[in-house]
Amino acid sequence: MPILGAKDNHLSEAKLPPGLKVPTEEEYLYCIRCGLCLSVCPLYREELTETAGPRGHVALARKLLEGDLEATPNLFEQMYRCFGCQACDEICPVGIKPSGLALQMRHLQEQIRPARWKKLLFGRILPYPQRLERLTWPLRLYQGLGIRRLFYALGLRWLMPPYLRDLESMLPHLPQRPLRRTLPERTGAVGEERYRIGFFLGCAQSLLFGNESSATVRVLSLNGCTVITPKAVKCCGMPAIGYGRRDEVVEAAKHNIRLFEQLQVQTIVTDCATCGSTLKEYGDILSSDPEWAERARAFSADVRDVSEFLSEIPLEKPTGRLELRVTYHDPCHLRRAQGVWEAPRKLLSMIDGLDFVELPEANWCCGSAGSQLITHHDTSLQVLERKMNNVGKTGAQVVASGCPGCQMHLQVGVRRRRLKMQVTHPIELLAKAYDAKGQRPRRRSRS
Repeated sequence: MPILGAKDNHLSEAKLPPGLKVPTEEEYLYCIRCGLCLSVCPLYREELTETAGPRGHVALARKLLEGDLEATPNLFEQMYRCFGCQACDEICPVGIKPSGLALQMRHLQEQIRPARWKKLLFGRILPYPQRLERLTWPLRLYQGLGIRRLFYALGLRWLMPPYLRDLESMLPHLPQRPLRRTLPERTGAVGEERYRIGFFLGCAQSLLFGNESSATVRVLSLNGCTVITPKAVKCCGMPAIGYGRRDEVVEAAKHNIRLFEQLQVQTIVTDCATCGSTLKEYGDILSSDPEWAERARAFSADVRDVSEFLSEIPLEKPTGRLELRVTYHDPCHLRRAQGVWEAPRKLLSMIDGLDFVELPEANWCCGSAGSQLITHHDTSLQVLERKMNNVGKTGAQVVASGCPGCQMHLQVGVRRRRLKMQVTHPIELLAKAYDAKGQRPRRRSRS
């Protein structure tokens, strides 16, 4: 779905400055107010107010664009409360996409009243991996010096205000150094090379989830892939999209496309659901740029989530056993945005000894939405509570998910309830099964 509509409409009547990029009529006008979207909206189910639901967001957008409402901060705040889970987009019988419309309205606000801090964060920090690494250095120090372990051992975290305690709980076990610094740019295939893969190493994966992306590269290599990991990739762009800075996304998209074009790889693999969904939208984001439209479409067509890619190739069955009960949470950016949900379950089913238990409401948003715990703490936790109630019903020792945002949010739920439960990526479990007996896939001949 394009991030913005291509044409202005109603601006002669609206109380908006001329020349703005706004949604087209087709993106808001044909809502039939049936209310199906309300049945699947996590925010509406918690608050039961019309302005909290997708139908209300569509109505507010229409009233603003047709000149019946002022462009007030409160109106745009309703758009920022949306979790962007796309459940409403999926269920709408006439094709309205309220979740995408909320993102466009955020961009409209940035055109009217641009925020300096957003320009700084999304224009000066996130696109530059080195700057991100320097900013997260205190977090690695906090863990590396043993301060965090002592903090937990003495129970001091329970003395923190709940808001700060939850933010601290989000942090996974950080790698000593960002993975971008330690992962080789080229990892050769074990045995005969069957695929040449470009690996998109996301910001969160490099800084916070290095073990998972190391596992991704290892599993790909064990299955005949030569993996090329360019170190100069920029943030995929989803954080900027979420905060209305589409201009920054365009530049990042062009940079990443140019970078991977030079590698001459067959497929571009990512182990981050959010990165994958954004990379697959580059074709839409650059569709109106004559120079980049075709290149962007070709790039997006080559992108695969790691579970999606592994389910498409002849995969060597791991010989190790994992005696674990595991459940799986579907990231919204993987199940809805990319239509990938069977593949992660298929990977888990290959592991001997693993007892997989389907999670009730597995495709229901966990409440993360990237930064909702920070910006809308209470409603984020309300949605998380529902998710954790369902996780508890499974009796699982491990809850797996293919999105770093979801994993961090689920970790908050685990720590709030003091559960002895691990939160991880499915690829880590698969890698452990391969590593259990030092397995190396047998050499295959080319077909």
